[in-house]
Amino acid sequence: MAEPNTPHPKGFSRRRLLGGGAVVAGAAGAAGIGWGAATLTHREHDRDPAQETVSFYGTHQAGVETDPQDHVAFVGYDLVEGADREDVIGVLKIWTDDAARLTQGKPALADTEPELAARPARLTVTVGFGPELFAKAGLSNLRPHWLKALPAFEKIDRLDPAYGGTDLMLQICADEATTVSHAVRVLSKHVKSLVTVKWVQQGFRNASQGQTMRNLMGSVDGTVNIAPGTIDFDRLVWDDGSYRPWMAGGTSMVLRRIEMILDTWDELDADARAITVGRRVDNGAPLGGEKEFDDPDFTAVDKYGIPVIPPSSHIARAHHQHDGERFLRRGYNYDDPPPPGQVSNSGLLFASFQRDIDAQYLPVQVRLNEFDALNQWTVPVGSAVYAIPPGVPAPGGYLGQQLFEAGSYGS
Repeated sequence: MAEPNTPHPKGFSRRRLLGGGAVVAGAAGAAGIGWGAATLTHREHDRDPAQETVSFYGTHQAGVETDPQDHVAFVGYDLVEGADREDVIGVLKIWTDDAARLTQGKPALADTEPELAARPARLTVTVGFGPELFAKAGLSNLRPHWLKALPAFEKIDRLDPAYGGTDLMLQICADEATTVSHAVRVLSKHVKSLVTVKWVQQGFRNASQGQTMRNLMGSVDGTVNIAPGTIDFDRLVWDDGSYRPWMAGGTSMVLRRIEMILDTWDELDADARAITVGRRVDNGAPLGGEKEFDDPDFTAVDKYGIPVIPPSSHIARAHHQHDGERFLRRGYNYDDPPPPGQVSNSGLLFASFQRDIDAQYLPVQVRLNEFDALNQWTVPVGSAVYAIPPGVPAPGGYLGQQLFEAGSYGS
């Protein structure tokens, strides 16, 4: 893959990844990308919210424990034919340098619209590695056992290959859509000689401070979740490296694109919707409860002995049966242009984060596939899984460095 008369791999340059079409001013720098928790976000009450930044360096990548921003773009990339391990490292180093600048409100090198970088709006950039990347980089022996396509859920899935798995993925989040759009363009065009964009999935979520977002069915979405900064979060979301040492500080992501059949959902009244979901529509309280965050009582029955929360309701089927089935939910609505003759093309971009997909996510998804009253109005049309590598603790490293160093030593 190296150009003639260009040392490889140490001769990697931004000029090469840009296809030779841009002149880069200044040194390419060895700044690594690192990610801090949401608690490290710099906030001042007298500042423009668009000037808020999320701390960059740290044990973990940002965009997982970070308080969810208002806008997201998930971008899936495939390597060009013939790309090898050094090419992947080159892509990751470029993304490291660009993201390190953009998240702090600074333009990337060779940024042709530097003005758009001035409003970071809590921008985070999170990279994921797909299953096929490991084989293409010669690192199959280091792929986690849970990093594989989900099994077919034939009762509910109607998967579109256009939204399938990819070699690499970026989750780009910010509180302003312009910031997200600019970051997507910069991060994509700077590596266009080595990757192609397979899909871009854009989403949004809006809620008053301290309130749970609502999906486009009108239901609260994400009430039961693992709180960042807790022992449970560390135990259930972040990998401790006991199985794959290079994953210490990382996690896994399942990304499901779930279409909502709103035209027939609209025919249900509030009571029918509540019975289907298991929560009241107005305040999100579980049936039998009074407030949104009341614990659902799945054993409660009415005077006729009928369960207050139907066993077929969504929250009953999705509820963990033991502590090891819990995971972090981070969902975003999507509302794309509908096909001719239809009213809507809407749904949920459902991202879950967990240490082990097989142990935590799959048992819940199996139950939802077997039966869920909500399945009549929801159809998974996209599915992908990724390993989310750890962050970079300090400048000088690059995203995924732990994996590639482990590969060099054969561990």
